[in-house]
Order: sequence, then structure tokens, then C-alpha cells
Amino acid sequence: MNILFLSHYFPPEGNAPASRVHELCKRWVRAGHDVTVVTGVPNVPNGVPYPGYRNRLSQRETIDGIRVLRVWTFLAPNKGTVRRILNYLSFMFAAAMAGLAARRPDVVVATSPQFFCGWAGVIVSRLRRLPLVLEIRDIWPESIVTVGAMKKGLAIRFLEWMERKMYAAARHIVTVGDGYREQLIAKGIPAGRITVITNGVDRDTFRPRQPDMELKQSFGLRDSFVCSYIGTIGMACGLDIVLRAARILKERGRNDIRFLLVGDGAVREDLEKRARSEGLDNVVFAGLQPRSRIPSFLSMSDASLIHLAARPLFETVFPSKLLESFAMRRPIILGVRGYAARLLHDAGAGIGIEPENERELAAAVERLADDRALSERLGRSGLEYAEKHFSLDELASEYVRILHAQVNP
Repeated sequence: MNILFLSHYFPPEGNAPASRVHELCKRWVRAGHDVTVVTGVPNVPNGVPYPGYRNRLSQRETIDGIRVLRVWTFLAPNKGTVRRILNYLSFMFAAAMAGLAARRPDVVVATSPQFFCGWAGVIVSRLRRLPLVLEIRDIWPESIVTVGAMKKGLAIRFLEWMERKMYAAARHIVTVGDGYREQLIAKGIPAGRITVITNGVDRDTFRPRQPDMELKQSFGLRDSFVCSYIGTIGMACGLDIVLRAARILKERGRNDIRFLLVGDGAVREDLEKRARSEGLDNVVFAGLQPRSRIPSFLSMSDASLIHLAARPLFETVFPSKLLESFAMRRPIILGVRGYAARLLHDAGAGIGIEPENERELAAAVERLADDRALSERLGRSGLEYAEKHFSLDELASEYVRILHAQVNP
């Protein structure tokens, strides 16, 4: 097939949406399919083009056999509202124009977040009379209300109307977890039009390895038990909990335990300032790192923290960070309710805590630091679970069968 994939994010950006699209598309290319990805210039999370890139009207490159067409967008950092909306809208129009001009595909795939990318897919599929497969990784606009980025009102009601129209325009919807599927069914989408294709993990990249002690030493962590949060440090993550738990551990004299926050986002600067002002030298900020270094950071971590704010909407999410920690045999401390908590329980790979409960976080870190046999057992269980259930090759093959079915109904 000739597949046109619209995605707001793509490597060298290293967030979960970019990685998922890249891993799927490169496997489709290996299987003999022709794949074009329409995306923007890499700029997440600061709104500044990465070295070697310019925000031009159009630029082309090839990555792992994938034709990548980058379009101009209004760039904005990953915070605030008005500038980010302009970023989303500019991508919708630019991606739609690029999709209309591209060589005629057999099928159009458009992925959230954010849903204006989905609307670019709607425009291309309607004007070119092509089947649209809509990938839902985030429920808009509920998620932006949940994190407080916008309040309920006329604008949100209009976005909800757009959401319903977008779902109706898709021939099929792919989502990443059963929780999202249940939400979509509750919104009136027939169950037969929805398929769950979970995230997977690249076992060539994420695999057990010796700790990168040189990296650990570079952050002054050589003799510490390190609990790492790796990912976007944004409004939805509820990472105030780390500062509160760090204060508890400091008061208990647990100077052997440190938190490491790897990444950037809307609240990173504020958290770092607060940690300094409160004298929390047991919280270390590594800043934004290239995705190629993430396995090294996981290797030097004694535990992996995955956390979201205590909001009902987040009970449906499937954090891809779970799988990367599974594959690298890292025990997990999970502060996410619902689907992710059930997955961790089934895998037997970590300790679940109540989201935003700093006392439970402090207790979980202490437990793992004081019982290395437990840490090893949890890590080993996660690795075995990932090997059984989250093969990217199998997931990509299942996904492409869905695309075939839309082209040849």
C-alpha cells in the first residue's frame, strides 16, 4: 500500500507520539509498503527548531526509508494556550495542504494528540475521497479541560462538536488502550469501528544492560539509590509530588535516595526553582535529553517513576514509559489509576501508589531501596511480560491489516 501518515510529532523529537509513528512506519517500509509522513519541524518542547532544521514552508528528508515531508507551522513552547492553539491550527492547514499535494495514497492515517491533526486527515480524506483511519492517543477536548489549560465554555463546546464530526468522518479508529476504547464507545462510536493497537517497545533499543556509571557520576549520583522520572514535565504529570516526597525523605535522613527528573515541559522551570529554594538537593534535574540517551538513563536508574495527576480522565491512559521500563528490567513506581494500574498488576512489575500522595511515594522508594531482591524480582517480571505481549513487529503487522481492510472493504 501507499500510506499517508499525518503526525504533529516525529523524530528527532523523542516523545511517545513521535516514537510510536516512527516505529510503526519503519516496519511498514520493511514490509514493502510506501510510507509518507507529514509533520512539522522538530521543536518540542521549547518551540525552537532542533539543530540542523529551519522552520521553512516545506522540506523533505528520508528517515529509515520513510519519506518525511516537514511543513511550516507557527512554533510555540509547550506551555500557554493562545500560541499553542495557533501552533495546532497552523499545522492543521499546512498538513492538509501537503496531504492534498502528495502523491495519491491508498489510505490516510492521522494521529492525536492533538485533534487538529486528526482534522487535517479529515480534510485530505474528504477532498481526495480516501479512507481515513484515525488514531486516538488522547481524548480532546476533555484532556485540556482536565489539566486546566482551558475552562468549560463556548470554545470547549465548539471543540466538542468538532470532535464528534471528526469521529464520524473516520472509516475506522485505532486507539492505544481499552480505556480509550471504552470512552469512545460511551461517546457513541460503534464498537466495530474501533480497534486497540497498544504501544509496543523496541527491544533492540530498550533491553537490560549494565548501569551507565559514567552518566550516573556526571550527575553526582554514583552512590545513591536513584528513582527517575523520564518524560515530559508538563501540567498533567502532577510532579509536585516529587518535591513533597523528597522533603519527607530528607527529614527522615534518607540521604542515600535521590530523585532524577529527565526531560522538559511547561512546569519544569517552576519545579526546579522550588527545589532550589526549598534546599531539596535530593532532586536532580537533567533537562531535555535526546531519545538516544534514554536507555542509558534507565540503565542507571534503580527505579522508574511514572505519574499523572489524580484526574478521572487519566484512568484510561497507557503510558509508553511503562513498556520501556519493563524491557530494561527496571522496577516501577506507578502513580496512575485505572488501566495502567491493572497492567502493572498483571505484569507484577512494580508498586502502585495513589496519585499525588507523597507519603506513599516516599514509602515505595524506601521499600525498593531497602529490598534489592524485591527490586530485582519486579524488574525481571516486567521484562518477561514485555517479551510476551508487546512485540512491535506483531503490532505493526496487525495495524497494517486494519489499513488493508479499509482500502479493500
